[in-house]
Parts: sequence; structure tokens; C-alpha cells
Amino acid sequence: MTAELVRGQNHPLSQARLEIRISAGTPIVAVAALGDENGRIHGAEWVAHPGAPTQPGLEVPRQAAADHRLAVDLDAVPEAVHRVSVLLALPVGGTGPVRFGAVAAPFVAVTGLDGGEVASYTITGLEAESAVVALELYRRQGAWKVRAVGQGYAGGLAELLTDQQLSQAHQLAGSINDAVSQGLARSVQAPPPRTADGDRSRQAAAPALGPDQGGTAPQPGPVPPVSPYGGQTPGGPGQPAPQQPSYPGSAPDPDAVTQPSATTAGGPIDYSHPRRQNAAPPPPPPTAPPAAPGQPAQPVAGDATGWSMEERLYNQVWGMFEDLARTTAAYRSAVDFAESRMDKELEQVLSDPRSRIGGQGDAAREAARARHTQLVAQAREALDRDLAQLAAEADVVEPALPPAYARWDNPAWHAYRVPMEIPMALRLGDLHLPEADRIRIPMLVRLPLERGLWIDSGAAGSSDGSFTDSPTMSRLAMETAVAHAARLLAVYPAGEFTVHVIDPAGSGAQPLAPLVQTGVLAAPPVPGAAGVADVLGRLTQRVDLVQMAVRGGAADSLPPGFDTSQQLLIVNDFPHGFDDRAVNQLRYLADEGPAFGVHLMMVADREQSSGYGPLLDPLWRSLLRLTPVADDHLADPWVGHAWTYEPSLVPPGSQVLQQVLSQVATARTKYT
Repeated sequence: MTAELVRGQNHPLSQARLEIRISAGTPIVAVAALGDENGRIHGAEWVAHPGAPTQPGLEVPRQAAADHRLAVDLDAVPEAVHRVSVLLALPVGGTGPVRFGAVAAPFVAVTGLDGGEVASYTITGLEAESAVVALELYRRQGAWKVRAVGQGYAGGLAELLTDQQLSQAHQLAGSINDAVSQGLARSVQAPPPRTADGDRSRQAAAPALGPDQGGTAPQPGPVPPVSPYGGQTPGGPGQPAPQQPSYPGSAPDPDAVTQPSATTAGGPIDYSHPRRQNAAPPPPPPTAPPAAPGQPAQPVAGDATGWSMEERLYNQVWGMFEDLARTTAAYRSAVDFAESRMDKELEQVLSDPRSRIGGQGDAAREAARARHTQLVAQAREALDRDLAQLAAEADVVEPALPPAYARWDNPAWHAYRVPMEIPMALRLGDLHLPEADRIRIPMLVRLPLERGLWIDSGAAGSSDGSFTDSPTMSRLAMETAVAHAARLLAVYPAGEFTVHVIDPAGSGAQPLAPLVQTGVLAAPPVPGAAGVADVLGRLTQRVDLVQMAVRGGAADSLPPGFDTSQQLLIVNDFPHGFDDRAVNQLRYLADEGPAFGVHLMMVADREQSSGYGPLLDPLWRSLLRLTPVADDHLADPWVGHAWTYEPSLVPPGSQVLQQVLSQVATARTKYT
């Protein structure tokens, strides 16, 4: 049973190997300090911080973030150590809050390696403080205990460390702040462990596939709900979240969600969103008065559950997708039933020779058609009621979305600042259905990307019946790729995302101009077969090196100067300049790269690439196919819908892309 501590209270620890989990509503810096029996810190080497994340028995995160995990092995700390203090501080020099009184109370939990909580502490009562001693693990008569401290300092880390009797407190505080602000605190994360198919409690299903992506048509019977976002249930609009035990601040648990049933599909939408909840996060605070009896509830942005507004909006978007899928499925089912019933009644009329002629037969036919019209009208009325509520929700949610979730025409981009932490997800476009063409559901994918992208540049007809020729599609495909790459660069902290471009024939020069002119690319676009081989060789070698380091437990022992940022390779005009070896390297990067920080974005016409035959099919199936024009190609096995996908493009004539990329380039120069 978890001990919920208050300030000054202690609790015995029965385990030596522990995790300390920290959840806050804003990015914070986590530090752990070793102290002697008097609590004195003897030197900088007794402090684990982002610039020096490991000390004997301690390991802390390497960057500022809203959620942290600290690893502690009490058996491994030196004999002279009698106290391990967990210190939290707000980053300095950024655009975030400067005092804990302006953010949600930080939550700290001590857990065993199995994820079970031993003790927890919510640090309340902070106001002007910007640093705090959250809790301490201390040794008393040979046994270890945990004590809730909650001692805050308005002077930040420097004042806190000075109070801990560290002589070089100001120098160490400065080095910690520099490590965070300059982006030096980067690490290579191990890939999420794979679990058996039967245990999906902490992993999402593979993204849904259309018929041309190796998918199969929905089969009768119960089907696990999988969305076109590429995630299952509220792991939702996007890629699978890394596996981790459920704790405050973690991603929603897919198995904790109840799916709508067919019997309730025609009812009004419940805006309390019970399906969008997880047991851990608190419910959102009420922000609108309750609706009058008999009136629909007024939608509010962020009314789903979550530990931050970003998480609540993410869960709300998933709930909107689910509600639209449910109510549309109910309408289609009702219409099918009405048509089936009318056909059956007409068949009965025609099967009786006595009713084929005369007034009796005409009356029966008119009655059957009237019942059909009535049933369809009732279904349409229920659909229109639900769509009106969803449209109202979309109208309040869209303006409230942060840049990572927002369209390029959202004013949030005009207030853009380079972030200090990676967001939960990224918007790749919009989804809609023909029955609700006005309602656009943001298509969000989880970060870091779990799958690469294939942007199809082949000539094709769009959902509105128009036809786009091949040269125009090639240009639109590259513009789509540039928009996606720019968004990825914009939502990652400075220097944490690197983009490479292979353009063997130089056909993408014009669409690539914003990336080239602002200087955000790692190097100019690579032309020719020799350039293709060089870039693929370096990225393949990088994946091999990181894979060996992670699997060997030596992720912190990579060569000096090794770039640990996430890597994106944009490949244009495939298969021009590619031989069989290069294609195999692409397949290797698509399969193994995402787990080790290398992602693939293909811009290619599948028909032109078909010469590779079976060699190319696994690559095609392993990537999420998107189009540069509206196309209803994303299949939804949950309810059988074919969702129309529209890419997220920059409005014609807008300079927002150049402005955002210029800020990214400036921040990269400042922090590297």
C-alpha cells in the first residue's frame, strides 16, 4: 500500500533499488545530491545532474522535462553517504514560469523496480520558490527511510546548494543551467521492450492499413479498435507510446478505455468523455457552467483528463475522432437497416400475385417507402444532433491547440518559440468523413515517430473527383514533405532533430528552398548516386553503432562528439540514383532506424518504383502512406470507415514556414 506523505513525514524503505518518479505541469530540472551524516555535500562529484547524470548509485535525466525518472541503488552509494536528496528546479533563461507558485504542484513517487509505489508526496505550498528539496532518502541505524521535505528556495539552485553546504554552489548551479539551456543534455534511449501480442496494456496496435498498404478488409465479429491515426484506442491518434508502468503523468492506458457499443451509438454525445479517462490523472477543472436541463452540454477545450493541457487536448482529439466514428457508423447502420427492411417488404408484396396489381399493391409499396423515409429521417436527425455538438467542440478545440497540434494557419504559430521539451504528438493532417465534411479531426501521431512516412507522388484522383497529373503531384508531395519536416524541426528542442535530404536529380530544389535557405538542414541536399550511397552508409552505420551501444548497456559510452539527436532522412525522386544495395539499406533504416533515432520519409511514386518488385513491398508496407491531396485511403477496421486524409500544408503566400525555421536556425546557433 502506498504511503501518501505530508511535509516532514517519513516512511521505511524495504528495497535498495528504487525509482523516483516526478511529474510536474511544466519542464523542470531534476538533480540528486549525496550527503554525509550531517547532510553536507562534499563536492560537485557528489551531485548527479544533467551535465553529469551518473554518480555512484544514482542516475538522473539529462534534460528538463515535465516527467522524470531517477534511478537509485542504495547498496551502490559510498559508505560515507547517509543522505540522498532529490532537488527540483525551474530552468532559467527560457520562456517558462519562474516560480513554482505559477504551476501545478509537483508530484514525487518512490517506487520499486516493479512499478509499485512505496511512498508519494505532492509538494504543495510553494509560491516564489524556483528550486525545492523534494524529498530525501536517509540512512538511520543501518536502515533506509524516505522523508518528505518540500523546502523551497527563491534564489534557485545556487541558494539551495549553498544551504546544503556546498562550497562551489554557484559554479555548479551555473553549469547545470548551461547543460540544460545549451542542449548538451541529450541521451540515446533504449527501444521500448516488445511484449507478447496478448499483453497490450502498455502498447498500441500497428497503424491501420488501407487495401494498398497490405491491409485486409474488416472481418465480421469483434475487432480491436484501431484508428487511422496509427494507434489503438486512447493511445490514440498516433504512434505507440513507449512501454512504461502506469503512474501519474504517464500516457493513457489503452485497456482502461471502454469502447462505445452499437446500442448506444445513436445517443447524444456525452461531453464528460468517460472514455477519455485514465485512473491516474485528475479530472480537468470545470471551466464552463453546466448545461440547462434538456440542453446539450457546452463543449470546452481541454475537457478530457490529463496532467497537462497538452495531454488533455490530445485525449480530447482522440475522443472527437471516436465520437465521429461512432455516430457515423450508427447512421450508416440505420440507413442500411431501413433499406433492407424496405427491400424485404417490397419483396413480400411482389411475391403475392394478388397484390401485384390494383390499389392494394400500390398502397403496400407506398407504405414500405414511407417507413423507409421515416427511419432514414430519424437516423439523420440523430446524426445532425451529434454532428452539431461535435462541430461546436471542434470550433473551440482548434484555436486552443498548441503549435505541434495546430494547423499552419493557427495564430499559435505566430507566437512560436523553440520549445524546451518534446511534445506528446505531432499533427500530420486532418481526417474527415463524407457525412460530416465540415468537421476536421486532427491526425496526430505520437513522438518520437514509430514508423516512417511514404508520401505518394504518383498521379491520382482526389476525393473531390479531380485528377492531378504526375509533375504537379511530385511538386505537391515535396511541399508536403517539407511541411512535415519543418514541423518536426519546430517541435523538438534546439539541436535535438536533424534533417538530411537525398535529391539525386535535383527535382525538389524549389520545394526544398525554405529548408535550404534558412540553414536548418544538416547539409545541402545530396545529388547523384554517389551522394545517395554516402548518406545511406553513414546513417546505416549510425544505427548499427547506437544499436550495439544500447543493447550492450553502454548508451553513455558513444564516441565524443557523437550526434545523439533524432535523425530524419527525406528521400526524393526514388528510385532514381538507387541500386539494390541502396534499396536494402533503405529497408534496414525503415525497419531498425526508428528504435534508434533514425526516421525515413519517402517521396516517391509507387508505380515508378514497382520495378524492384517484391524487394520494395516490405518497405512500402512498413511505412505510413500519406498523400499530398485529399484522398480517402486510410482504413479504419474498428467500424469499417474509409477516412479522407488531407495533408497539413502552409497557406499560399504565408511566410509562417520561413519565420518558424528562422527561429529554429537561430536557436540552433545559440545552443550549439
